[in-house]
Amino acid sequence: MKVTVGTFNLNNLFSRFNFAGAVDAIQPGGSASALTIRYEFTDPATYRIRTFRGKLVLAKDAQETETVARRILSMDVDVLAVQEVEDIDILKEFNRTRLKGLYPYQVLIEGNDARFIDIGLLSKLPVGAVTSFQTAVRSQNPGQRVFSRDLVAAEILNSSSTRVLFTLFNNHLKSHFGDEDDSGQGKSANDARRRQQAEKISEIVAQRTRPDSKYIIVGDMNDPPDGLPLQPLLTIEGRPLFNALANPLETRPPKPEADGHDPQSPAWTHRFKKSGQPPEHELFDQIWLSPALTPAFRAAWIDRRTKHGGDGSDHDPAWVEMDL
Repeated sequence: MKVTVGTFNLNNLFSRFNFAGAVDAIQPGGSASALTIRYEFTDPATYRIRTFRGKLVLAKDAQETETVARRILSMDVDVLAVQEVEDIDILKEFNRTRLKGLYPYQVLIEGNDARFIDIGLLSKLPVGAVTSFQTAVRSQNPGQRVFSRDLVAAEILNSSSTRVLFTLFNNHLKSHFGDEDDSGQGKSANDARRRQQAEKISEIVAQRTRPDSKYIIVGDMNDPPDGLPLQPLLTIEGRPLFNALANPLETRPPKPEADGHDPQSPAWTHRFKKSGQPPEHELFDQIWLSPALTPAFRAAWIDRRTKHGGDGSDHDPAWVEMDL
């Protein structure tokens, strides 16, 4: 049985609605289905504007949304872990209208992020138990949730829903936002937070699995595989995980860099360029297979962007094929 599993940061998939309002009753002479009645929200007690850090949260650009959808349709994977989605309603709408209902199973649990970006799942295969670890804490700091978004575990079942094929652990670790704060102290704090998150993921996976368990850890890790913050994640109770994206195929060659600093490896999904410095190409989006699942690995791909800034997202999607 061939199964493909991918991960894709959709880059702020927000709905077109940026406010919530309360209506006590339909105006006289109207009906619930009438579209010609005008309601005015002038009392702040009856509405709430969706903002973050004093700015209005806007819908994702329609053209970028269509580009993201086109990339997903082209990948056509069986199971796709996604990041940066506003809520389950927009994920369902995106699947229904943009993906033509490709995925009958959609999962999203509201997480901790103050910017409303959550992690979700789209699947052609049935989904079993789903667990959120958004309330997880470290024993050293029980008053603070360790995950800035969430860690979500989902059982992926066979087509008849009679057995678990594998468990998928979807992640979106702390971003680099604020790295430049306080003369570099912001970066130290962000790195430390990601390491704490990696440690907690390793701890949770160890508690929920056995040496022969089949599971996959995926998501936007915001660090390369050799980055120090991620090291606790790469080995579960002494058993090294398999980096399925170490030598991926590319759907197309990368766009050449104007300064000649082209990526030295196809294993990258994120490009960042500081002013006056060469671009950095890093594998932030990752897929790690458990030892029991590693023999099933057949191949891996990254859908390469056509523009330096990205096609609909600043991340490139990646996926693997396994023979289960």
